[in-house]
Amino acid sequence: MTTVGIRLVEGLIARGIDTVFGIPGVHTIELYRGLAAAGDKIRHVTPRHEQGAGFMADGYARVAGKPAAAFVITGPGLTNTITAMAQARADSVPMLVVSGLGRSDTLGKGLGRLHELPDQGAMIATLCHTETVTDPKKLGEVLDRAFAAMTSGRPGPAHIQISTNMMGQPCPALPPPVVAAAAVPLPMGRMRSIANALNNAERIVILAGGGTRGAHDELRKLAEMLDAPVVLTANARGALHGHRLCVPASPSLNSVRKLIAEADQVLAVGTEIGPTDYDVYAKGGVPDLSGMIRIDICADQLGRHPAKMPIKADAGPMMAALLGMILPANRDGARRAATTRDAARAELATLGDQLPMQLEMVEAIRAAMPGATIVGDSTQPVYAANLYYDHDRPGGWFNAATGYGALGFGPGAAVGAALAAPGTPVVCLIGDGGLQFSPGELRTAVDEKLPITYIVWNNAGFREIADTMRQYKVPEIIGCDPSPLDMQHFAMACDMLFAAVPPDPEELAEMLATPHDGPRFLEIQVR
Repeated sequence: MTTVGIRLVEGLIARGIDTVFGIPGVHTIELYRGLAAAGDKIRHVTPRHEQGAGFMADGYARVAGKPAAAFVITGPGLTNTITAMAQARADSVPMLVVSGLGRSDTLGKGLGRLHELPDQGAMIATLCHTETVTDPKKLGEVLDRAFAAMTSGRPGPAHIQISTNMMGQPCPALPPPVVAAAAVPLPMGRMRSIANALNNAERIVILAGGGTRGAHDELRKLAEMLDAPVVLTANARGALHGHRLCVPASPSLNSVRKLIAEADQVLAVGTEIGPTDYDVYAKGGVPDLSGMIRIDICADQLGRHPAKMPIKADAGPMMAALLGMILPANRDGARRAATTRDAARAELATLGDQLPMQLEMVEAIRAAMPGATIVGDSTQPVYAANLYYDHDRPGGWFNAATGYGALGFGPGAAVGAALAAPGTPVVCLIGDGGLQFSPGELRTAVDEKLPITYIVWNNAGFREIADTMRQYKVPEIIGCDPSPLDMQHFAMACDMLFAAVPPDPEELAEMLATPHDGPRFLEIQVR
């Protein structure tokens, strides 16, 4: 008998899913029957916590450019995954979570059954699109709707839940997947107005966000035609590495705000203009952007900030179409970008005397491991680099220190990133506090023999929070000094190579250049 669980896995494969992250349980056994039936057509990876499963799917999607799936049990399995789903939602990352559900004849009755929730679907509906399989014959439709919600328009997580008594029901063969909806048509009439506004401007600045992922060539060509500096938010770093027009600096910095304020035309592409990029210090003073041209795939986003020309469109095709309408001109872009880069880097020292050193440590990683993917957690050198850092390839720098800001993101996301691009070195940069949120995922890296370098910035606590308490003159620093792991013994328990490195960029680069097989663990003590 071919069951719903088997057909669901077949449907995932038909829609391009090749990797599933999951922890099996009594509520998902039939899904695992489906995985067994699929053989080597789909890979299963076992995290140590369902939150890790979600973070792995997130990291996989960011690197592969397509979604992965997470299989979790009902109740605690799904609630453990919600944090990762929220992170994916904040950063527009597609992820499919398939969860179990209690028997359909017991739902909502409060019988005290295992893993029971009052209304699991309603809980998830506040976060993302959710579907419940109620009829085996309609499983294909459920998959099509979930994939459309996950990948069309602004990407994000989607959820499918299946009752335990439904998973084992007979299920007919699924129809072929519905062809993806046509791309958002370009507003050709308005494009002429946009092109005229850009051609008539003298000092253009481009604000590029995560919505430009996968469109770095179009971004570069448009910037060159316009001779316009490009300010890259954290999720766009690497798009223009080393380019004369690149400003790899946070628009929270005064030097970058000056560049924006002096522009007579701002073009914002794929950026939500959120405070964790534009006002990280919550001091106000964001330049007036009401006269901007704004391109975004999401109509809701376009309605959240006033703009002279809001355009609902996919960033890549829109920028490509504009190229044929732009008149090349010399707008002194390279000089303006260089001046801003110099000022932004110098500004770091005024924000904290350790920030320049922390940035140099990240740059040492880039120099020693060119082309690596650096996955960050919320830790001091990541904060520093989000303020100013130019990664050496598109999509190779991402972290959870902006937007939703989930601690413990790094270890799992690094696993997903490594699986998405076999052979590409991956670095997980995490603090000692964040590591204790999800230490078990390092064992998954060992199981999968992944080339991940875990670098732990060990300042013996939540130093960033303690510094903020001091800044706000809290009379006593409380809760910021959890004891760190004994890193060497922890690495040994994970069967990883271990080395202690001082907070010195040259010594870090030298250690990173040492050949290694599988994952390794470096501790940087900065107490």
